[in-house]
This record gives sequence, C-alpha cells and structure tokens, in this order.
Amino acid sequence: MDDSKITLTIGKQKNIALIAHDGKKADIIAWCEEHKEELKHHFLCGTGTTARMITDRTGLPVRGYNSGPLGGDQQIGAKVVEGKIDLIIFFSDPLCAQPHDPDVKALLRIAQVYDIPIANNKATADFIITSDFMRKEYNHDVINFKKNIADRATTL
Repeated sequence: MDDSKITLTIGKQKNIALIAHDGKKADIIAWCEEHKEELKHHFLCGTGTTARMITDRTGLPVRGYNSGPLGGDQQIGAKVVEGKIDLIIFFSDPLCAQPHDPDVKALLRIAQVYDIPIANNKATADFIITSDFMRKEYNHDVINFKKNIADRATTL
C-alpha cells in the first residue's frame, strides 16, 4: 500500500476564494453576477477590495480578508493549507506588473501542492463553475504531509 498520498474530499458545498487584480475587478464582478445562482450555494471569501466590491454589486456574501498587496493572497494560501479553501477563482492581469507578484506566485504554488482547482481567467472559471463536480463531493489525492515530514526528519 502506498502511504505517500492521502485522499481528501471536497464537499458538495465548496469554499471558494474570489480574487482579482485591479484591472480585472469589473470582470470578476460581472462573472459573479452571471453565475450568481450557482455561487449562492457555496461559501465565498476573497481578498479585501475584491470581496467588498462583489458583495456591494451582486449582493453575494463574500468574507473579506486583507487586500492582496497587504497579505490577502497569503491569507488565502494559509486557508488552502488549513483545508478551508476548495477552489480559487483568480482573475489575474497578465498585462500589468504587480508589486506583490511573489505573493501571487506563492498562492499559485500552494494551490498546486494541495491539488486545489484554480482558475486564472474567465474561460477556466466558466468551465469549473459549470462542472458536474460543483454540486457533488470530489475526492482527490494529495501528498501525505505528515509522512513526508517524518521521512524528511529522519533523512536530514
């Protein structure tokens, strides 16, 4: 039996993080309005300004963390590690330099490590939100972190 992986379950009700760079905030608000009927069945959170704008303009309740440049991306990443984020919708702006780019890269990396679906544009977000998995449980295998740490501790 391979104990290097463990199976985690993403529940029927998803914990969805909503993030957008300044140049993409109008796009994510429009996307949330378009998919409001599906989003209202899930727990929503997001980085500060984006969360506030989505709530104000769509009426969807979005728990806000700090603004991205003030550590919000890292807060979302920590929630991924804690198993409290199941899916990330992040409308990033590829044509504008971001002062907190290392934070963004760290968030993308941690989503990969924990096998969390992440959309960084509208097309990918559309595919995810209309997936059959949005309304049912999803099992996925991730690294057995406890075993990994124990093994590393004995070999270093």
